[in-house]
Parts: sequence; structure tokens; C-alpha cells
Amino acid sequence: MAQRREPLERELLALGWYHDNLTRHAAEALLLSNGQDGSYLLRKSNEREDLYSLSVRGKDSVKHFHVEHTGTSFKFGFNEFSSLKELVMHFANQPLIGSETGTLIVLKHPYPRQVEEPSIYESVRVHTAMQTGRTESDLVPNAPSLGTKEGYLIKQGKIVKNWKTRWFTLHRNELKYFKDQTATEPIRALDLTECSAVQFDYSQERVNCFCLVFPLRTYYLCAKTGIEADEWIKILRWKLAQIRKQLEERSATLSS
Repeated sequence: MAQRREPLERELLALGWYHDNLTRHAAEALLLSNGQDGSYLLRKSNEREDLYSLSVRGKDSVKHFHVEHTGTSFKFGFNEFSSLKELVMHFANQPLIGSETGTLIVLKHPYPRQVEEPSIYESVRVHTAMQTGRTESDLVPNAPSLGTKEGYLIKQGKIVKNWKTRWFTLHRNELKYFKDQTATEPIRALDLTECSAVQFDYSQERVNCFCLVFPLRTYYLCAKTGIEADEWIKILRWKLAQIRKQLEERSATLSS
């Protein structure tokens, strides 16, 4: 199996937009900071040896899609390609891609693995050793997950209990909602560090609903499909678990 994969790996590495072992987090950081709407890259998936991930930049989020190598072909979405060359030709024609959120992205800008950079470094002018009593065990690497997502959801009003469609973006520990996808200023930004729970909700006269529980308010949201609602719930719950984990690690460090 490994021998059969070697020629494929050589073919993939010849692709300027194949990023090999780039992690999901690093792909999101790259595309969000230096890509644009329609930027994309291909990388190995950490789930299975025969899976690859296509990471695609939308407006304010990065979506990830599986590309499966069956041994004789590549499967992507509803299409199957007999060779890597055929798959690459598909992307050269700038196809549309969409997910359960209903947003469509034109794949226009393959993100290069190699980017020309200047070999210029800053000079160290000040470097003072501080005697704080801290040791190597105190050097705990820590960074918030990007874990981005965006899409339209239907939201219940706070006072007048009517429902309005709003554009939602999830980035780091913030869930923002806007009047629509073209708006630049959010109506509100919700700090997920203050959220205590995310769960399916069956109290509304609507389907595919879920709620976010905050100290002063519970937000009721509905998606177009059950799959879409499930995607939002999964990533929001994952965010809350990460926030709690970081708080516990910080607390343990302070008490030690």
C-alpha cells in the first residue's frame, strides 16, 4: 500500500497548492490571514490515510471538504475522477462548491505552498533575564482554535418574538450576527466564554432549532435543514469544550 502511494505523493507534491501535512488550524490561519474569498488548498486529512481535505476560504470562514482516494480514482462531492490530472482540470475550471449552509463559493484562487519571503530579521537590542521563579513547566503553549463557520440562520427576536433571517459568523470565541451577508457591522457579537450550553430546542413551532444559553438571555436559532443545525451544534459545543479546557488548564497552572 505504501509503495502504491509513493507515486501519488510525488504527483501531489508537484501541485503548487498541495500542502501535505498542514493541519486544519494552520490551513484556517493561512487562508483567513492571507487568502481571499475563493482561495483554497489541498492537504492530508488526519482522519484516514486515503482521505485528503480541501480547505476553502469563504467570506469570513474556512470550510473543509473531504477528497477520497479509492486507490484508482478520486471522489469529491458527487463527482469521481479517474486520475489526479482529471481532478486538477476540474479545479482549473473554477467550479462552484456549496455545503448545507446553502452558501456557494467559486474556487478561484489556489493558495501556493511556496510563497516568496524576504530574508530580513530584526536585531535584538534589549534582552533582560527576569527572575520570576517560573520554570520550564510553566511554558504551556496555548492559542484559541479558529474553528470558523458562517451561514444564514433564522433568529427569534428578544422582545417581539418574530423570526428574522440573519447572517452568522463564528470566529475564535465570538459568534456574530449581521443583517445579511453584505453587512460589514454586526448587529451583535456573542462572547462564547459566557455561554453555558448549546442544545437542540423543541419548544418552538419550527423545525431544526437549537438554542444558546447565556446568563441574561437564551438565543433561539433555526437552520434550513437538520444536517445544518447539527453542524452548528457540533462546532459550538466543541468551542465550549475548548473554552472550559483552557480555563481548567489556566486554573491548574495558577494553583500549582
